[in-house]
Amino acid sequence: MGQTDRDLLIEMGFDPKRVDLALKSSGGLQDAITWLGSHEDTPLEDLDKGSAAGAPATSSSTEAGTEDQKPAAGAEAKSYKCNDCGKLLRNWDAVQFHAERTEHQNFDESVEEIKPLTEEEKQAKLEELRLRLAEKRERQAAESVTDAKRNEAIRRKKDQESEKIKEELRKKEQLRDIERRKQEKIDDAKAKAKVKAEIAATQQARREAAAKAKAEREGTITADMTTPQATNTPSTSKAAHTEARLRFQISGRPPITKTFPAETSLFEVASSLAQEIGITISTFTTTFPPRKTYRLEEPLDSSLTLKEANLTPSASLLVG
Repeated sequence: MGQTDRDLLIEMGFDPKRVDLALKSSGGLQDAITWLGSHEDTPLEDLDKGSAAGAPATSSSTEAGTEDQKPAAGAEAKSYKCNDCGKLLRNWDAVQFHAERTEHQNFDESVEEIKPLTEEEKQAKLEELRLRLAEKRERQAAESVTDAKRNEAIRRKKDQESEKIKEELRKKEQLRDIERRKQEKIDDAKAKAKVKAEIAATQQARREAAAKAKAEREGTITADMTTPQATNTPSTSKAAHTEARLRFQISGRPPITKTFPAETSLFEVASSLAQEIGITISTFTTTFPPRKTYRLEEPLDSSLTLKEANLTPSASLLVG
């Protein structure tokens, strides 16, 4: 038994339901091939609805003209002819299909018979359809590649912009870390210098206390006790002194002698002494005329350096 038109179309990979609709609408392999090519993108559900509702609509839309489209009396109509393009159509389904595809509306019955396709013509039509389908698949594949490239470019651009923002944030954070480390180093250096000065002053005070104790045991008098006037005597060479040797007289306590850098403020001197003796200090008063009292609660007095207060190279102060 020979292969039918339906078998040929199904063998080419068409959906059997579409093949049945194509053969029903066109009436032959040639028109079925054309129908399948024109409706390959139409959903099957829409084709089913169109097949069910289309025939009556087309008949009614062309009913007014069919009476004038019949051939002469006694002649049998064997086909239909499109007056717009001159194409012969095998049956009324083919007319409907042609009208939907081309929007042509002028049709006449014709006595011309459409010869069936030979096997060679069928194979040629099938080959043409195969080529058209292959071209369409290639076109769709190329469009898919283009879309994929475009989407990839968009994704990369977004990733680059996101990475750029992240890099800028990282750089800002690094700058903040650098500034923070610099400030920490400065603060550490200041703290170490302060501790070093306090240690040096404490060591010097201990040495002086030991020397004083030794002098008292040996019956000698220390220089700062024999010549206290010299501590407040103005001198033209005072600017050259880098340290101040201070003797603190505290009520109810033995005197304390400490040495500080000349640039040490009175506030820093008071803080160091307060930590050592455990009392709150509010004033320093020189012991020799002209007597002067420095009030530590006043910023102008507490911010004075020992050099600015003329307490270098040595001085004796009453602690209040």
